[in-house]
Amino acid sequence: MQLFTILLIISLAAVLLMDIAFCRYIYRVHRRAKTKSLLRPRKLIGYSIFNIVLTIGALVAGVIWLSNNIVAQNDKEHEESGLTSEPKIISKEIREIPDGEIWGETSMVIYATTDVDICLGGEVYDLGNMYWQTSNTDVIAGFYDSARSWLGYDSKKCRSPIIKGVGSTVVTAGTYDGKYKDTITVDVVEPPVEQWKQEVLNIVNDIRKDNDLSPLSWSSACEEAADTRAKEIVTRYEHTRPDDSEWNTACPAPSGSDISGENLAAGNAAVSPTSVVKLWMDSESHRENILNPKYTKMSVGFVFAPDTEYKTYWAQLFSTY
Repeated sequence: MQLFTILLIISLAAVLLMDIAFCRYIYRVHRRAKTKSLLRPRKLIGYSIFNIVLTIGALVAGVIWLSNNIVAQNDKEHEESGLTSEPKIISKEIREIPDGEIWGETSMVIYATTDVDICLGGEVYDLGNMYWQTSNTDVIAGFYDSARSWLGYDSKKCRSPIIKGVGSTVVTAGTYDGKYKDTITVDVVEPPVEQWKQEVLNIVNDIRKDNDLSPLSWSSACEEAADTRAKEIVTRYEHTRPDDSEWNTACPAPSGSDISGENLAAGNAAVSPTSVVKLWMDSESHRENILNPKYTKMSVGFVFAPDTEYKTYWAQLFSTY
């Protein structure tokens, strides 16, 4: 279509030049002629001038149309190439992923507890046989061949990273046929222990609210005991303490009318506040503690010990005191 327009503009330009030349020719002939009759030459010149005006108008319209079409085409090619004037940023509003790329972001943050799997971005899904690589094996040593389905991740879209320490690494992923390839910078950071403990309380209270139960308040009386129990289960994952005493001796009830309860969790299904509460809610006995209408207080202990078997350790104490 652009070629046709260019040829049309060239033709109109040629017609314009011919009209101008014809007008000059008529004018010169008329000046040389001895006749006083100006009617025919004037008519011819008038017709030619009219034709020139029309031709100029058509030329201008053609040039404007061609210019707009070229700009629109360039914009389209610019968009299809994935090039934008604005840099890619981390945002909840993820940009549209260009063809051949995998992620809408350029970077992401993961807690050292491996709280999330790394997944393909946007609508990108099931690319088949892929490779996953990491530039810093001291941070992410590699990837498991599957995702953690128990946390809700799909192996056709996600991979579970093998985290070795905190720091930054560049993850490269792509398909072996070369159709897809992309990189993303992954920053691995320490988990925010105190923040996560408070988040557990908030999540539990949301659940209790949904079940028409009163919210729990933070138990300052058993706060230290919860931290102690989280540390103790690193070496002995039981409700019995390392000294063979019962769990409730960590925060004994002040009177015979007070009651208390304990939930414990550890391992690859307890890597964040959300995941650990889900783990407890999926267990009948732990769920009963969370939904016990008699409890009014709760405290949480959390320990991240990456060099141990289970790595993440949680203790949740409920009480009426």
